Amino acid sequence: MAAIVTTLFLFISFFSFIWVLAGHLRRGRRRLPLPPGSLGWPYIGETFQLYSQNPNTFFAQKQQRYGSVFKTHILGCPCIMISSPEGARFVLVTQAHLFKPTFPASKEKMMGPQALFFHQGDYHMKLRKLVLRAFLPESLKPKVADIETVAIDSLASWDGNTINTFQEMKTYAFNVALLSIFGKDELPFIEELKEAYYTLEKGYNSMPINLPGTLFNKAMKARKRLSQISAEIISSRRVTKMESNDLLGSFMGAKEALTDEQIADNVIGVIFAARDTTASVLTWIIKYLGENPRFLQAVTEEQEAIVKSNGEKKPLSWADTKNMPLTSRVIQETLRVATILSFTFREAVEDVEFEGYLIPKGWKVLPLFRNIHHSPDIFPDPEKFDPSRFEVAPKPNTFMPFGNGIHSCPGNELAKLEILILLHHLTTKYRWTVMGSNNGIQYSPFPLPQNGLPIKFSVKT
Repeated sequence: MAAIVTTLFLFISFFSFIWVLAGHLRRGRRRLPLPPGSLGWPYIGETFQLYSQNPNTFFAQKQQRYGSVFKTHILGCPCIMISSPEGARFVLVTQAHLFKPTFPASKEKMMGPQALFFHQGDYHMKLRKLVLRAFLPESLKPKVADIETVAIDSLASWDGNTINTFQEMKTYAFNVALLSIFGKDELPFIEELKEAYYTLEKGYNSMPINLPGTLFNKAMKARKRLSQISAEIISSRRVTKMESNDLLGSFMGAKEALTDEQIADNVIGVIFAARDTTASVLTWIIKYLGENPRFLQAVTEEQEAIVKSNGEKKPLSWADTKNMPLTSRVIQETLRVATILSFTFREAVEDVEFEGYLIPKGWKVLPLFRNIHHSPDIFPDPEKFDPSRFEVAPKPNTFMPFGNGIHSCPGNELAKLEILILLHHLTTKYRWTVMGSNNGIQYSPFPLPQNGLPIKFSVKT
């Protein structure tokens, strides 16, 4: 009996010690300071300061005053912003399980709650594998000829016209995205799908007020129609039992079948991810090449050499797209200078310690890609457009145009491929002149040349 009492006493004492120790650790963590910075006005925070000026100025001023880790309050959320390569790696790679992806609730409703962007864990990994299966090189190689057709048709439609570069690049990227998702055999559905998506797109940045006549209400109706169109395409494929290496085929061929709702959410999500970002990059490339004639000439000569080696009539091959080193460096430098995605949103799923500071559970955490890409310590003379920087690979975690870690963009190979193909035909067959002033930048929400970069476009004679 005494032995039992002694054992019980030791057992209780041990767990009491553990409980007290845990309490001390919890209290110790609570005593960690928040990073320096300002939370601004109640609720509004510093949102006005961020959006009343060039957002990059806001981030740069904060970093200069507080260092590479600072707090702020924007869009109704307390935030920790991190502008070092080590910090970005901490949030996106080594401790990614402590930070979940997060988006405004309105965007989640429009894209669909089962889209890849909104998840972690097993479901996320399953979806990511399915998307990668459709966008890895082996799946993209057979699509080169089809993407090339889309590029040739797009360029021909601009000949002799003054175009809004960004809007036309959005159309091109949209057509490539639909080709990659559905293949070439869903034409009866595609035009209606486009119209529904255009309506949905107008509501992406609207206030989430679901009243008749509002942009949000119209967008949600369009979202419902997109789900119906997706279901009709899926049903048609099931009837014909068509097999395909496009994204829809990857979703439908999964060993653990996705529901029609899951497929629709992820189709819409991929279109959202593939369209504006790729169009923005192409618009900036046109601007930078126009401002730097020697790089334009060098890219043109590289592409003309491919035409000469292949013969005038021969289409591009996958191997050709891998033999464009200078053009690829132009793309990399554009991605660095323009930094289409200036930051990404994460949310701490528990209290996290970073560099002696507390990141409280529930706070948003923003790795600032633009600050890293424009750091003079990493990229000397960072505002200068200089593709030769990429003759040597950048140091790890210093160049992240597609994010980093398990949530990095799975469609980056497709994006690079469609850009290379368009640039091949653009530089060898056409010329352009920027119309009006081309020095301004607008944010909507991606950084863009003023007014979408209007250009006069014509075939070379």
